[in-house]
Amino acid sequence: MSVGVSFVIPVLNEEDAVADLLRDLRQRYPHSQLIVVDGGSRDRTVALALPLCDQLLLMATGRARQMNLGGQVACMPYVCFLHADSRPGVSASALEAYLVARPAWGFCRVRLSSERLPFRIVEWFMNQRSRMTSVATGDQMMFVKKTVFDESGGFDDIPLMEDVAYCKRLRRVQTPIIIQAPVLTSSRRWEEGGVVPTVLRMWLLRLAYFLGVAPATLWRYYYGH
Repeated sequence: MSVGVSFVIPVLNEEDAVADLLRDLRQRYPHSQLIVVDGGSRDRTVALALPLCDQLLLMATGRARQMNLGGQVACMPYVCFLHADSRPGVSASALEAYLVARPAWGFCRVRLSSERLPFRIVEWFMNQRSRMTSVATGDQMMFVKKTVFDESGGFDDIPLMEDVAYCKRLRRVQTPIIIQAPVLTSSRRWEEGGVVPTVLRMWLLRLAYFLGVAPATLWRYYYGH
């Protein structure tokens, strides 16, 4: 790729996913920079990631801080933030075609990994919401021009809704471009919690955040602390 990309992958106990993701990225995007930022994993995540990435950074848990650290050390013109349980659908050549115009930022559509019909409905609503609001979730491989990332200061240091908060700031800079090839992301959250309860829970969290509830309070509710 002539328009270089740094992939920043924040991880915490992702031994089941991280190696496969890094191998996939290396094969499909051979000229990209792969940065893994571990937030204190207690499993084999670090050992598995170390030989497969360009940089492995260790720090205390906190997804926003992990992504900011990765973004700070990224050396390519664009920084892509990707979850360990997600796979980009866009090819290297197609991604370059999107980035050659040097957009400030953007994200991908999303597809959930389950083949069941309810997940097609969930992802349709996710994609419609992000298109209409210019606000993506962490599952959608947000990408930011490195200079814009540096100038903006990166993600807010909050324990939850950091992706929403950052999108709201970035959309003041420029309307995002949306890559149509979806990111395939794990549906385990919905499968474990149930589709309807999980959707309602996420809507409640977003509504509470919109109404001004502190992200720390939302984090305690979300993780049951």
